Amino acid sequence: MAYGTVTTVSTSGGHTFSKESRDSVTLLAGLGVEGDAHAGVTVKHRSRVAQDPTQPNLRQVHLIHEELFTELSDAGFTVAPGELGENLTTRGIDLLALPTGTLLRIGDAAVVEVTGLRNPCLQIEAFQEGLLKQVVGRDATGAIVRKAGVMSVVRQGGVIRPGDTVAAELPEGPHRPLERV
Repeated sequence: MAYGTVTTVSTSGGHTFSKESRDSVTLLAGLGVEGDAHAGVTVKHRSRVAQDPTQPNLRQVHLIHEELFTELSDAGFTVAPGELGENLTTRGIDLLALPTGTLLRIGDAAVVEVTGLRNPCLQIEAFQEGLLKQVVGRDATGAIVRKAGVMSVVRQGGVIRPGDTVAAELPEGPHRPLERV
């Protein structure tokens, strides 16, 4: 089992790009982060609602690894937790390497299931020019690499605070790599 730590928790009640840091957030089973604009059983992301408002919400909770901010800083960008729209910022766990279906046990009670990779959008470029190329690119084989975190659904609710432990429980059977959701 891999372990990490929550460093920041963030929410926004409106459809804003960035989210405000909080002292705690409450995850609601099957819905997402209480009070966040993306909480719900069906998709809430505006472009996805326009395509099909009945599709399931596989993007209830967005997590980004804090190490990305160091990488971005090394490339000349200043990005703080919550500014890329994530709900949970973590440290010490390689979120991007987790297989689909990984359960993340967070704090005393909360459990989220990783559904896939965040698909970086043009809003990232509007936030800071050149940033989109830092969070999406290609590897040596030409395959697309997305670094803007992972999306998940809430399996068990609970309160999450900075400093809480994150434990990754890998699914049984053959592991499926993360795809964009």
